[in-house]
Amino acid sequence: MTAVAQPAAAARRDGSRRDLAGTGALLRLALRRDRVLIPVWVLLLAVLAVQNAAAIEQFYPTAAERAELVVSMNANSSMRAVYGPAFSSSVGGLAVWEMLTIGSVLIAIMNMVIVVRHTREEEETGRQELISAAMVGRRAPLTSALLAAVIANAAVAALVTLGLTGTGLPAGGSLATGLALGGTGLVFAAVAALAAQLTESARLAKGLTGAVLGAAFVLRAAGDSGTTDGSSPLAWASPLAWARNVRPFADERPWVLLLLPALAAAVTAAAYELAGRRDIGASFLATRPGPATGRINGPYGLAWRLQRGSLLGWGTGLVLAGLVFGAMAEGAGDLLGDNEQSREIIERMGGASGLTDAFLAAMAGLFGMITAIYAVSAVLRMRGEETSERAEPILAGAVPRLRWAAGHLLFAFAGSAVLLTACGLAMGAGYGLTAGEPGAVWRVTGAVLAQAPAVWALTAVAVLLLGAVPEAAAAAWALVGGALVIGWLGPALDLPRAVMNLTPFTHLPKLPGGDPAAAPYLWMLLAAAGLTAAGLAAFRRRDIG
Repeated sequence: MTAVAQPAAAARRDGSRRDLAGTGALLRLALRRDRVLIPVWVLLLAVLAVQNAAAIEQFYPTAAERAELVVSMNANSSMRAVYGPAFSSSVGGLAVWEMLTIGSVLIAIMNMVIVVRHTREEEETGRQELISAAMVGRRAPLTSALLAAVIANAAVAALVTLGLTGTGLPAGGSLATGLALGGTGLVFAAVAALAAQLTESARLAKGLTGAVLGAAFVLRAAGDSGTTDGSSPLAWASPLAWARNVRPFADERPWVLLLLPALAAAVTAAAYELAGRRDIGASFLATRPGPATGRINGPYGLAWRLQRGSLLGWGTGLVLAGLVFGAMAEGAGDLLGDNEQSREIIERMGGASGLTDAFLAAMAGLFGMITAIYAVSAVLRMRGEETSERAEPILAGAVPRLRWAAGHLLFAFAGSAVLLTACGLAMGAGYGLTAGEPGAVWRVTGAVLAQAPAVWALTAVAVLLLGAVPEAAAAAWALVGGALVIGWLGPALDLPRAVMNLTPFTHLPKLPGGDPAAAPYLWMLLAAAGLTAAGLAAFRRRDIG
């Protein structure tokens, strides 16, 4: 090395050390703040994997029953779109078949929450600026957030591996499952890190990451519906399909595991490059500076400004998903032979009124559960406004609390109805065009919109938590996540009725095709109204912030 190159290399090393100064302290702070969040997510994923394996062994104890299930489900393009193809009839292969789809989505959400919380959210609240006034490098916050995510993913991989091995499954397949989940988490941690550099708020960063996750899910579903071996180019375009194509317990393909950290490293490198090129609080996709065009007519106009981007993003994703799954519904009756086991699973998902209607009903319920995520996020936006101290100046003036809250709740309740209607129209159009039944669009739209009372019931619980125990308002996410897990995996696992009844969606008639009795809807609406009123009464009395 020449005399000129040596000082240049030393300067680069010193610059790198300065950029990462304080990473250890920030990592310890992040882990302390997430001392409840990370263990809960990790245990949830580990328990989901172990419980899934135990349930498969309980409900399908013989090799013949499991082989029949694999043949039936792989023969149905609609079921492949929901659960993905099964590559093995072993207990482990079927446990992974059901678990990897929802497990990959859950671990992606976990990483999104962790990374955005310790990067863009810290900047948005102003805490990062205070911390950076000390001896903290410009890339240290991003590094500490990613390291916290790596620790969480490693814990998931380890516990899932140990849990599956502990149930008696082969160690190789158990390790492949754990690494596939952990690798998927790394990819979406990197996506969240990049989104945090591009956007100017935590809400937008989560929205952009969620959009990538939704697109990955739709690509996987569309690809898997077309092939039984996971070889579709559409599926390979989605990292959610890579985890499945590792094929745990089915002649594992370890080389696929290398794709996940490779993609994570590439996206992370882009995030690091952008992190070094911007100031704290700045972004590369900044909104246009004021003055804002138009008028903000009170709390409702303000709520529209704050919530419209989220509503548009969710609406776009649900409409696209509705079109895809609606077009797949016609294949719901294309099962191999007259397999009663497969028919029972479909009927548990969507009712006994015919396989096509059962699939449409199952998708209506799934879209209802997804819409509940949006509704709860719209409610919890109020908590974000409180903790960021933007609500207090507004409420200190002539704006009543309930009127301010009503602006946000309008988007939670009416906005969710709009999303369900748009999704129903899209799914009805997709089904009507492929089945040659243009009039079916209204029947399908009504079935999707009929999920609104269950969505509103979960939304009302979020309102009650926000008003009565604001510190625990985030627990609403656990309720929505539990409803999604039960509604997604419960029918295939034939979970007990007592467990299925824990989600409000189970109590509604399965439409289209079912009996649209009025009583369940009335009771659900009354419960939602009562919980919302109780939450608003508590919100009116408590301190803000």
